[in-house]
Amino acid sequence: MALEQGAQTLGVRLDALELDQLLAYLHMLEKWGRVYNLTALRTREEMLTHHLLDSLALITPLRRYLARSGSRRGARLLDVGSGAGLPGVVAAVCCPQLAVTCVDTVAEKAAFVTQVALRLRLGNLCSLQARVESVAAGFDIVVARAFASLADLAQMSAGALDPGGVWIAMKGRLPEQELAALSAAVQVFHVEPLQVPGLDAQRCLVWMAPASGV
Repeated sequence: MALEQGAQTLGVRLDALELDQLLAYLHMLEKWGRVYNLTALRTREEMLTHHLLDSLALITPLRRYLARSGSRRGARLLDVGSGAGLPGVVAAVCCPQLAVTCVDTVAEKAAFVTQVALRLRLGNLCSLQARVESVAAGFDIVVARAFASLADLAQMSAGALDPGGVWIAMKGRLPEQELAALSAAVQVFHVEPLQVPGLDAQRCLVWMAPASGV
C-alpha cells in the first residue's frame, strides 16, 4: 500500500485506525476537491505524494519535539493557511495528544476541515474561518505549509503564539533570502532537510522562536 509504505519510509508508524483515517481523508479530499476547488491537484496519486506524504514528513520531527519538550495531552497546534487541512489534519491523526486548530480565510475550506473532523471522529481537530492576525494567543506550535515568507509568518501569527512556543515553517528548498530577511526578534534554531517519497523536490522544515524565548 503506497500510503503505508511511504509513511514507513518517513519513519512514521501508523496503526490501523490512523491508516484508515488518512485513507478516508484522502478519499474526501479527492471527492470534495472536484466541487470546492480545494486543491489544484486532480489525481489521487498526486494528492497522496504532494499532500499526504508531504504532510507526513512533518510527523516524525513533530513527535520528537513533543517528546523532548515534555508536551502532554493538551498541547495546542495552529495550522496557518491550512486550506484543505494540510498538514493540520495529518497532525491531528498522527499526534492525538495535540489539540489542532486549522485556520483559513476561505469558508469552503474551513467547512471541509469541519466535515473531516466529524467524519474521522477527530475530537482534537477544529476549524476556524478567520485571518490569522485575529487569532488570540494560546498555541504552543504554529505550523505553516506553503503559506507566506518566514518574516510574514512570524509577524502575522505572533499574537497566536504562547510564550515558549515555536513556529515550524514547511518549505521547499532552503529559503536563504527569507532567512536573511528575518528580524532580530525571531531566531531560527534548527533547519531540517526532508525527503518525501515519490516527490522529486527539495523540502525542509525551518524551526523558529521569538528571540526572547530561545
